[in-house]
Amino acid sequence: MKWIKYSRYTGEDFGIDADDLLKALSDFLLQSGYPSEWNEHTLDNLKQAIRQALEDGQLFPPDLLQQMLERLQNMTPEQMDQLLESLVQQMVEQGQIAIDNASGGAGNAPDTQVKFEVTDKSLDFLGFKTLKDLLGSLGRSSFGRHDTRDLATGIEANGSSRSYEFGDTLNLDVSATLFSAIRREGAQVPLNLEYSDLHVHQCEYQSSCATVLMLDCSHSMILYGEDRFTPAKKVALALAHLIKTQYPGDSLRCVLFHDGAEELAISQLARVQVGPYYTNTRDGLILAQRLLNQERKDMRQIVMITDGKPSCLTLEDGRLYKNAFGLDPLVIGKTLEEVNRCRKQGILINTFMLASDYGLVQFVQQVTQICKGKAYFTTPYTLGQYLLMDYMNRKTRTIQ
Repeated sequence: MKWIKYSRYTGEDFGIDADDLLKALSDFLLQSGYPSEWNEHTLDNLKQAIRQALEDGQLFPPDLLQQMLERLQNMTPEQMDQLLESLVQQMVEQGQIAIDNASGGAGNAPDTQVKFEVTDKSLDFLGFKTLKDLLGSLGRSSFGRHDTRDLATGIEANGSSRSYEFGDTLNLDVSATLFSAIRREGAQVPLNLEYSDLHVHQCEYQSSCATVLMLDCSHSMILYGEDRFTPAKKVALALAHLIKTQYPGDSLRCVLFHDGAEELAISQLARVQVGPYYTNTRDGLILAQRLLNQERKDMRQIVMITDGKPSCLTLEDGRLYKNAFGLDPLVIGKTLEEVNRCRKQGILINTFMLASDYGLVQFVQQVTQICKGKAYFTTPYTLGQYLLMDYMNRKTRTIQ
């Protein structure tokens, strides 16, 4: 057995590996509501998060936890600063973060001024970690593609065979083809095959899906002491990772709706903030339809996450009409017109409600009635489980 003797901290970085640091960074981004709690994401903020993770024992294996915590307690402030500097440098070298040289660089400015950017490597891990956490709570570790009731010829041979028709993938069922020829001509050599003898395997038709995730980033998403927007970002990152790794034929695009609407790259999702906005659901639906019309998929759907009824509207002259009190007939009527357009185009709308006030419930009931979609009353804590399972379990019948 190998014995390790621990002594007072002498400047080493505790041997914390890159994966542990990546986990600490992910926790920092998700739990802090990054970057909604401050306008500038600086190295000082990051070091404080790493220090908290160290003191909470999140970066140490259980068998060494007590010893490591004792060493931390015996460290001087200078030694702690040296440790944090070393860990941040390790994150830079591993490509987990990038220092913003425009802010002065780590050697030319204090940490309170030096900014850092999260790299794609960290964002990819962020999606993986979120997905793992959300699915882990359901005890589900594997999942497939979108199954439908239709059968089509393809690569996998998990269905019965049938006669070949022009246009089918030639996934030949050799046994059925030979049997058809022998039954017609008898067992003889050479065996004469005709077009009618050809049989192909069938497989379950696996549909492709284009999804637009509409995220409400109006001010109500962080009101009343509850952050509803950070869980919504977590779900979006998890859904993006799920599609990327398990449903490569699917597509996911993200729309933020507030006073207006804008498309947001998934890679920028961890950086977005809630603003002092109203809820312009109509503009979000208009943009979502435009994005879905660019896709050529079997299924097209809008997943809307919101905590409030529509409260504003962009008028024809570009002015913003606002009314946050009650159900404004003009705002609701114009928004439902876009819902009806979605129905005519075969676009499904599923709504995940993070609140249950009368105005929101009534509006969502109307949306569901028009589009024949689903409505989910959920909380920031169960949003991910509902949305991910809905996405994976949905079965549809594709029109041939």
